[in-house]
Amino acid sequence: MRPEPATPNIAGTQPVLAQSAVPFGVNEVRLNARQWLAVVLIITLVALLVPRLWTRIERFDTGPDYRIPYDLSKDYWLYARRMNQVAKPDKIVVLGDSVVWGEYVLTDATLSHFLNQQAGTNEQFINGGLNGLFPLAQEGLIDCWAGSLRHQKVLLHCNLLWMTSPKADLSTDKEERFNHSRLVPQFFPRIPCYKADANERLTALIERQIAFLGWAQHLQNAYFGQKSILQWTLEDDGGDPPHYPNAAKNPFSQLTLTVPSAPRDDPQRGPKSPRHKPWSDTGLGTAQFDWVDLDSSLQWRAFRRIVRTLQDRGNDVLVLLGPFNEHIMAAENRPAYLKLRDSVETWLTQNRVPQVAPEVLPSALYADASHPLTEGYELLAKRIVQDHDFQKWWKE
Repeated sequence: MRPEPATPNIAGTQPVLAQSAVPFGVNEVRLNARQWLAVVLIITLVALLVPRLWTRIERFDTGPDYRIPYDLSKDYWLYARRMNQVAKPDKIVVLGDSVVWGEYVLTDATLSHFLNQQAGTNEQFINGGLNGLFPLAQEGLIDCWAGSLRHQKVLLHCNLLWMTSPKADLSTDKEERFNHSRLVPQFFPRIPCYKADANERLTALIERQIAFLGWAQHLQNAYFGQKSILQWTLEDDGGDPPHYPNAAKNPFSQLTLTVPSAPRDDPQRGPKSPRHKPWSDTGLGTAQFDWVDLDSSLQWRAFRRIVRTLQDRGNDVLVLLGPFNEHIMAAENRPAYLKLRDSVETWLTQNRVPQVAPEVLPSALYADASHPLTEGYELLAKRIVQDHDFQKWWKE
């Protein structure tokens, strides 16, 4: 075999052999169709099996009065895991927003806790609330992350707070930032104040359908302070000059394989918290509400769809209407509120949805427009359990 002809180098000192052209470099790999099929199968198996295996190795302590911790409010994969635990015919899941979750109270002072206490049951009523939720987002949560709730009793909270203004209803044209944006309908029905681009909307839709992506979000929420690993690594301490305490850490050391629990004595909640006080002591005064017409309300339409979805899954749904703080309302707002509330009750009656609408609580038992304080939840649970319609629904 004859060698390639020598060519002089630029310096002209030593001849250099010209290398023949190589079709593909040594670091390049080309896969044929069979190899690509094998890769796809491996990735698919990993995506399907890893989230399931993770539930077996990760410790998830719940116990009495468990609720999703505040810091994990956007961990929808964990919420789905919790719903899988309580998807049993003898359990009654109480679904709703922060009123059900218990914004101002500790875990042993929520509505579900006092319902169990008043009914003399042992964890029959489950706290299925999520902080910062609202009907348009709850619809996505029920559709994609609570599919295990089937053929059992569900107590669904209807909070009229979400119709107090076009902003609360998300029907205003002005761009607004709101919680749980990845749960709301991304394209239809259209939400005027939601201005996310197509990439963000498509990403949100894909995350709902692929459990592996939800699991990845769970890792970020539970172990990396709601940040991606890159963001967590580059997070500074706020000093001047800044320091990066996580830069030299091994990210795998963060995976403790135990779901973080809420603090036992939450400084932001409970009777010892400065937030746990009557609304009249905050100096806010009465409020003016620009009530949204029920027929055009986006939140009300979403709530109706939630009811139908739960019923289609064979659930026995009872709606809890209220408790709305009527004491905080300006007198001129009251007629519009009563009309709206009556319309909600009429729709529930016409569609044969059992309901309970306890009378308004004493003013001193509200922290704001819709959240009771500890004693307020206790009185509310007592009135619910004593309601004739509730008794009939509960004991059927």
